Amino acid sequence: MAETELERAEKRYAQARARLQALKNREAARERKLDTRRKVILGGALIDLAARDSNAAAMLDRLVRNLPRDQDRKTFEGWDARTAAHAPAAEVEGALPDAESEAHVPGETTAATGAAGSPPDGTGLSQPDRAPQGRNRTLSGLLNPRGTGAPR
Repeated sequence: MAETELERAEKRYAQARARLQALKNREAARERKLDTRRKVILGGALIDLAARDSNAAAMLDRLVRNLPRDQDRKTFEGWDARTAAHAPAAEVEGALPDAESEAHVPGETTAATGAAGSPPDGTGLSQPDRAPQGRNRTLSGLLNPRGTGAPR
């Protein structure tokens, strides 16, 4: 049976609606990812500031104490804002998104990483070219423009 012009138009309309919904879903996912990244960066900056400034540490302590959900407050049991910035990354496993997983295929050799995914410095840790090493140095520059590591 031959498809009528109306049926073809309805099919095209349904396909266009599906494409539009997929586009909206991708945009929403991108926005959520960006929002999460902002929160992680801002949280790191606040923790770094709290390690250097007792007023900021007191503010973070108040924020944690006043979290509305018990589940969220339990996450911070035993946590000290003054020492959190100096905690090794292993203690905060999963706290930061793994940028390498998006940009690098494990085992792939690239100019930035050298043979079999190892960085050229042999540390086993990937570092961006000429970027300050460590989260605290970078954030300190943002929070303390007069100190070393200030943004240019």
